[in-house]
Amino acid sequence: MVDVSPIPSSWKLPGTSITVDPSQAGTPTNPKFALLVGHPLASAPAPRDVVTAIGTQADANAYFGAGSMLARQFAAFFAINRSSPLFALPVAEPSSGVAATGTLTVSAAPTVAGTLSLYIAGQKVAIAIASADTAANVATKIAAAITAAPDLPVTASASSAAVTLTAKWKGLTGNDIRVEANYLGFYGGEFYPSSLTLTFPTDNVLSGGTGTPDFTAAIANLGDAPYRFVSLPHTDSGSRALWATEYGFSDSGRWGWMRQSYGQIWSARRDTYSGHMTWGPTANDPVIYTMGIEPQSPTPMWEWSAVFAANAALYLTADPARPLQTLTMNGCLPAPKSFRFNKTQLNAMATVGIAIQGTDLDGNTGGVPQILREQSSYQRNTQGQADNAYELATTLATLDEVFTRLRQAISNKFPRHKLADNGTRFGAGQAIVTPLIIKGELVAQYRIMENDGLVENATAFKNALVVERSTKEPNTVEVLYPPDLINQLRRLNIKCQFRLQFPLALAA
Repeated sequence: MVDVSPIPSSWKLPGTSITVDPSQAGTPTNPKFALLVGHPLASAPAPRDVVTAIGTQADANAYFGAGSMLARQFAAFFAINRSSPLFALPVAEPSSGVAATGTLTVSAAPTVAGTLSLYIAGQKVAIAIASADTAANVATKIAAAITAAPDLPVTASASSAAVTLTAKWKGLTGNDIRVEANYLGFYGGEFYPSSLTLTFPTDNVLSGGTGTPDFTAAIANLGDAPYRFVSLPHTDSGSRALWATEYGFSDSGRWGWMRQSYGQIWSARRDTYSGHMTWGPTANDPVIYTMGIEPQSPTPMWEWSAVFAANAALYLTADPARPLQTLTMNGCLPAPKSFRFNKTQLNAMATVGIAIQGTDLDGNTGGVPQILREQSSYQRNTQGQADNAYELATTLATLDEVFTRLRQAISNKFPRHKLADNGTRFGAGQAIVTPLIIKGELVAQYRIMENDGLVENATAFKNALVVERSTKEPNTVEVLYPPDLINQLRRLNIKCQFRLQFPLALAA
């Protein structure tokens, strides 16, 4: 019997009646949005704690303020990825926080004309210097040039020979703004006009910023929308804990059985090698990928985070099982060569849950950082034992795709079916399903996913798959689903056993 519902068998009028059933027409779909989390300017009109869709830099500047953390994140993300639907979550700066500040002092006036190449948060500001400029003149020019560049994350004011820089928002994140000169160096055409001397803030960064944002309302307002790729520049323990819970595996988390909305969080952190190695073991979040950055990189962490998320959103959406290694972090300025982490340090950082990046490690990246390993901070299971189950971002990205396809296939195939035991005799066309029929469908879908390069070993999967009718609730089928996720080629180890000459007998 063919199911032609909702056409009733009691309908008497002559003619042809057609009802449309789309359940077998659709192909697997999995909407994946990207979300930028950060501060707007205090004067920006965007409502706080409410997701806002953005599609142009003009929109980002208008909603969040030029030079804001969010506007600069958007610029970094959009330069790499224009295909992922992009949203922003503006969160108010800490109400009791303090904005970071720093003083740039002109210690000696120039004796010849030239150009000063000043870098603030990785953005170059060129300042024309005249030979007759006094130290106070140079300071005034610096402040004016900064003020004339609204996309910078600082304001500037000059007094005598000193320039005071102030972050445009309050909070700890302002301490990540670097100030330096002549990043490209002499061979890049950047050097001080003769005799000009500048004194920078300690370690070339602003300081004194305090306060962390309250994400409670913002996270609650996300609902279950598919924000699969989150750029989170806040690495303080309180912020991480809230986001790790939202995107976690508990009943209330996005990876929990009740919500099943999934997603991953992309972040970056600036520190010394020793600092990273100390911090790494303190984190254990399977959904957060924090990239370790050298202190001397001019680019702020919110832009490293946005570029990391942009790459993930672009390439994991195309294929969630392919590694992100070797993808370039365009727009991020690496630390100068003498300050970059070496291979030994990078390898050690990966062992304590830190995602790693490198520049020129293979000699062909052209001075652009690239992702080396998209590592989560997960290192221990619930018993405190070492565990690598969620070590790599491709694991959760692939599971996201597998689970979504699985739910779509089952809901399309058996939307309003009756449930019977295996072996029940029923007429053809009946909307009845048995555990064995469900198992057959699961195996069929698995083979499709194997063909699509998401899983492997279909025969072993079939043998390990268990589909049973619940002994406690007769309307429920219980499944042990054991997918074997496909792996990635991350290493190729070769032993070169060379000869100076093969023996003639062997050559023959």
